[in-house]
Amino acid sequence: MMDGGMEIAFFGPGLFPAYRNGVLSYYRGIIRALHERGHRITFYEPGTMTSRSIGSRSNGPEWAAVLVYPPNEEGARHALKMAREADILIKVSCGVLGSAGRLDTWFEEAMLTARKGGARAVFWDVDAQATLERLRRNGKDPFRRLVPEYDYILTYGGGTPVIKGYRELGAKTCVPIYNALDPLMHYPAPCEKRFRADMSFLGNRMPDMEDRMEEFYLHPARMLKRKSFVLGGAGWEGRAKPPNVRYVGNVRPCEQNAFNCSAKTALNVCDGSAALAGYMPPESIFEAAGAGACIITDNWEGIKLFFEPGREILVARDGGAVAEIISSLDQDDAREIGQAALCKVLAQHTYAHRAAQFEMVFG
Repeated sequence: MMDGGMEIAFFGPGLFPAYRNGVLSYYRGIIRALHERGHRITFYEPGTMTSRSIGSRSNGPEWAAVLVYPPNEEGARHALKMAREADILIKVSCGVLGSAGRLDTWFEEAMLTARKGGARAVFWDVDAQATLERLRRNGKDPFRRLVPEYDYILTYGGGTPVIKGYRELGAKTCVPIYNALDPLMHYPAPCEKRFRADMSFLGNRMPDMEDRMEEFYLHPARMLKRKSFVLGGAGWEGRAKPPNVRYVGNVRPCEQNAFNCSAKTALNVCDGSAALAGYMPPESIFEAAGAGACIITDNWEGIKLFFEPGREILVARDGGAVAEIISSLDQDDAREIGQAALCKVLAQHTYAHRAAQFEMVFG
């Protein structure tokens, strides 16, 4: 922990939406870990047009003060004034998170002028590949000239390509901070009979997941008619499935640990866009590792930064390779790989580690 801790002001969308959102789980994990290390965090979020007053306090968690402001320029300006004593001002990129991003352009510039004394301004980009592509296409994008003015650019992963992209735009410092395991939420649980299988997959049905699902899950299931498969997540009811695939529907958060560790192996695949972007481990891979699952994953760039293939995770180039792994892997080896993955994430990839990295960035 840094002596005395820091005052950190986050400006972004609400921390607790009604729907599951991996990006917000990422911010919650990091913010809570920063709080545990002695830093004081205030999260400023836009409310509704009927918000009672600027700076009204919502029922936030114990690890962050949450202050709500009306979603207009006047409300945002007053929110920035309230944060003027912060050591670090952080603008969360919101464009991928819905209507909360409509003040993005205003905030991106106002954040820079709100710095007082030695305060530092940070832009934390949750979709850096998309941002960089937008800036490359449009030389007159307002954010392009602001990039060199920020003290730090932090990103939701992305690796060397993202660092290079931001550096080419004049960024002083660009540091990827990846998602991680929250060990309070994801841990080994007793196996449950209804989730037992040779391979499980947990994920909601999304358009950019259809082809990956077909190749890495349904294709192996059709090849291995004598093996059992369990499928969890919303939206798969109408999807044609082989007889050896057992669909259990939506899996509640309190059931996810048991789901991940009850089958011999747990499949984890990136969606189409993430697979192309690379260097972006999905949060689900850390959740499964935290439960001690033997993970089979598709091959994505940068995986060796997080797990050792063959010892801590099994990597498959296509559905045929998945079928080969399932056919040849015995239960003892699967258990050993799952334990190695659990040890790795606890030793190197929890949100406490990401919070320590954040501290290192700031001195």
